[in-house]
Amino acid sequence: MEAQNAGWVAKHLVMAGRLIDIEPELSFQHALAASRRGGRLSCVREAVGLTAYAAGHYGEALREFRTYRRISGSNVHLPIMADCERGLGRPDRALDAVRSPEAQDLDAPGKVELAIVASGARTDLGQLDAAVTELEIVQLDINRAFSYSPRLFRAYASALTAVGRTEEAGKWDRQAVVAENALGVGEFEEPDIMDLGWDEEEERAARKPRYERPAGDVNTEDAGSEDANEDQPAVAAAISEASAADVELADTELDDAESDYFESDDAESDRDSVEEDEDGDAEEAPSEEAHEEDGNES
Repeated sequence: MEAQNAGWVAKHLVMAGRLIDIEPELSFQHALAASRRGGRLSCVREAVGLTAYAAGHYGEALREFRTYRRISGSNVHLPIMADCERGLGRPDRALDAVRSPEAQDLDAPGKVELAIVASGARTDLGQLDAAVTELEIVQLDINRAFSYSPRLFRAYASALTAVGRTEEAGKWDRQAVVAENALGVGEFEEPDIMDLGWDEEEERAARKPRYERPAGDVNTEDAGSEDANEDQPAVAAAISEASAADVELADTELDDAESDYFESDDAESDRDSVEEDEDGDAEEAPSEEAHEEDGNES
């Protein structure tokens, strides 16, 4: 991937990360734009999956996570994949993912997230007692607080409330607040403190024209193509540089983004994950050949 192309992809990934919590749909469009030139990179497919999930496009998210798993060999997003099945109205498939062999490879936070999804799937099926049981895992320890504990405690309290065990639910809700206090998160998180003092040297530096390039700076537009195996590090370096720079929305126009979703390399995933339109007909995604042609052109 050429250095200039890597920088272009990186800028869209940076914007996708910045917008995912405030404008998820626009974040998704930025990730799609990055995929037009970097669709063979696992980090790009991961970004498309995460932003699609945040925007509620569960079929596209599930498809991209399956492609990411095939490229990277990682099952880290299995809990989100299971939740996508729930979002598509398939709680039985979500439970299949929870019981899959891949679930055993997750770390403690991943297992907690998967248990929460499993509890939700049981609730979708009307199995309220089973929803409580799904959360009674090793990580549910009322006397210890980990990063995942407040979320697990509240999910357990909600499941208990659904079966009428309100007194127990109240205890776990209170313990979630205790855990947040101990961890210094949520409403107990320390605020960011910014120094608003005036500095004459900083002001003088800020007035320097942005087009003035420091001596010895390299023009990346003249850089040659890198080996395909080095594409991911090249994009990672470009993302780091773009994150440090003042990347504005105007600098990352969605000119190459398309409204239609591209098809992944996993045919089975595409058939299972495609969402239905208002008429009940499955959306038809562009062919992978066209997507690969875009990648070859870049």
